[in-house]
Amino acid sequence: MLEFSIQKNDLGSLARAGTLKTKRASIETPTFMPVGSLGPVKGLEPDDLWDLGYRLVLNNAYHLYLRPGHDIVAELGGLHSFTSWPGAILTDSGGFQIFSLAKLCKVTDEGATFQSHLDGSTHCITPELAIAIQEALGADIIMAFDECVELPASHERVSQAVVRTTGWAQRCLQTRRRPDQALFGIVQGGHYPDLRTRSAADLVAMPFDGFAIGGLSVGEEKSVTYAVLDSVVPGLPKDRPRYLMGIGQPEDLVEGAARGIDMFDCVVPSRHGRTGWLFTSFGRVLIRNAQYARDEGPIDSECDCYVCARYSRAYLHHLYRTKEMLAVRLNTIHNLHYFAGLMRGIRASIMDGTFELFRRNFHQERASMVRDEDVMCDPSPTQGAVSISLGDRND
Repeated sequence: MLEFSIQKNDLGSLARAGTLKTKRASIETPTFMPVGSLGPVKGLEPDDLWDLGYRLVLNNAYHLYLRPGHDIVAELGGLHSFTSWPGAILTDSGGFQIFSLAKLCKVTDEGATFQSHLDGSTHCITPELAIAIQEALGADIIMAFDECVELPASHERVSQAVVRTTGWAQRCLQTRRRPDQALFGIVQGGHYPDLRTRSAADLVAMPFDGFAIGGLSVGEEKSVTYAVLDSVVPGLPKDRPRYLMGIGQPEDLVEGAARGIDMFDCVVPSRHGRTGWLFTSFGRVLIRNAQYARDEGPIDSECDCYVCARYSRAYLHHLYRTKEMLAVRLNTIHNLHYFAGLMRGIRASIMDGTFELFRRNFHQERASMVRDEDVMCDPSPTQGAVSISLGDRND
């Protein structure tokens, strides 16, 4: 079902390097999961992700439930067959999307009743149905149904959500039927350390295969995010994987790893690629900017990705400005290559005992990047409004 082992612990932090094995893939951790809400990462084929080194991707149960429907996916052999992805798949339970995208959402102890953001149709997702949907989709790792609370919220309101999330987690465990899927519990509690600690303790007492930390990346300051991790991670079992949901700026990956996180997912590399924001070793490149119209150089001379080896900034600028679909593909390939390299660097530094040096050098370089970006980036608000999208509201 799921095997998780630790190869090396960092001596100066909680960072650790391990291996996560499913029946379809062996994943080195810490790892980053590209997000394909409806199956594909927008603009890419499965072979693109495989060639970039990814072995685990995230699909979204909420979106796939609404279309094409989990029953259709099941009839067609499950997500792996449906999407032709040979690696491992994690599906979230849809809780975050229900509370962030759905209309007129009403939550009771029974479940969440909401109107679809697509057509206004009414649905009710219970913990039992959330598990049934994910079992039909056939992912390798599935998530318990949890209640996400819009922040800011009172301590009392968040406390109610923690109690409900605990109850729903118990029901998810009682409902699961497939022994070939790993099931993770999700720690909630908002920005309140006592509620986070309570939620973690409640879930750790249950036989989950791993633990996720949810309810972050909702506009809070990074210091708040890191404080939540500091309060939660020490209470999670060392022998099971820890997953930070929806967090994915490069600095978050480094700091999350330093705090003992093994798994990350985020739309940042793909969504930023669609809006012309490219990650590089020296800062960001906003390829939409006019300064690149005649630039014959690659995005990043230190990058060995397919895009940098073959295409100029001028050509990528042209693709973006003319809204060619190829811009989405090439920008996303480059960004995901950067993220894969960053995760390899984090893991390698943990393995050779130099993570704290890696972490310090990373932040020093990032500070320099911010100063450079103040000069290199076009501040025009109309430029920032240009984007290319191939589909839904989520990646």
